[in-house]
Amino acid sequence: MAHIDRAFRSNIKLRHLQLLVALDEFRHLGRTAEFLSVSQPAVSKVLAEVEKMLGLTLFTRSTRGTEPTPAGESLVRFARAVLAQYDVTRDEIEAVASGAAGRVRVGSMSATLPVLLAQAVTRLKAQSPRATVLVEEGDLTHLLPRLRLSELDVIVGRLEPAYAAPDLLTEALYEDPMVAIVAAGHPLARKARPGWADVACHPLVLPPPWASLRVKIEQAFFRHGQVPPADLVESSSYLAVTTFVAQRQAVGFVAGTVGRQLQAEGRFHVLAMPVEVDLPPVGIITLRDRRLPPSVAELAQCLRDAAGEIGGPRKTAKTAKTAKTARTADRTS
Repeated sequence: MAHIDRAFRSNIKLRHLQLLVALDEFRHLGRTAEFLSVSQPAVSKVLAEVEKMLGLTLFTRSTRGTEPTPAGESLVRFARAVLAQYDVTRDEIEAVASGAAGRVRVGSMSATLPVLLAQAVTRLKAQSPRATVLVEEGDLTHLLPRLRLSELDVIVGRLEPAYAAPDLLTEALYEDPMVAIVAAGHPLARKARPGWADVACHPLVLPPPWASLRVKIEQAFFRHGQVPPADLVESSSYLAVTTFVAQRQAVGFVAGTVGRQLQAEGRFHVLAMPVEVDLPPVGIITLRDRRLPPSVAELAQCLRDAAGEIGGPRKTAKTAKTAKTARTADRTS
């Protein structure tokens, strides 16, 4: 495999990597050529050039389009990581040259977006008004692959032990129990002590079936002798949850900090009922061996400062226990 090593060290260029990523996105020579503003023969020529360099077939061609081979899939992952790191380095250099604070790419779960992250970004902007923050909402299933490909710098959300891995560095910030919310004019908002039987009579907005939180909420219904209603909307999006709770007179489940923020705004009401769901702490996830650019490190400190006001001391007994469990999972994964 000496020729492959030589190709990576000397011959592979950014334009080759950009073409491979585009081919993987569009799976079609013509659409790839249109996206790159070149001719289709030029795309075929560059692809053939890379395959000749490596001595491997990277994409199979057919009348239906192109499909990456196993070798092609590996090289596309490499290409995405290199191009993402190229963007990070370019942004850092441009920030230094212009005096700006740089660009931060944050993946946020719904438990942290409207309160913790919003407050941290406000702090960052107060310190560095020219800093740019790109925010992408999702769950860990969606966000972790993007972090590993360097398409995100940091993830803010719940530190789910099931996703612990040796390449991830986690930092617990505070505990944030779950609450149930309804629209301000919902019948349950007028009930002094609503229970699970009351909630079971209304439509629900729940996390997707594969989310651990979904299972925990359903188990809470069963513990109280209730069956979740059949009328469901499934989403982990903050916008989707608030939209359907408001428009369908549904009951939704959100982090306590989020629920209190929504209630303070006057559009929603937090039900006066305990939601006995065991949840991991809210925290920060980064890649263990990746140095944080100055702008990312600055946002991380803003997250810590905001968390200190939101959740009190960062190391409650439960948080420390959960963090220890996550570290143990890291070592055994």
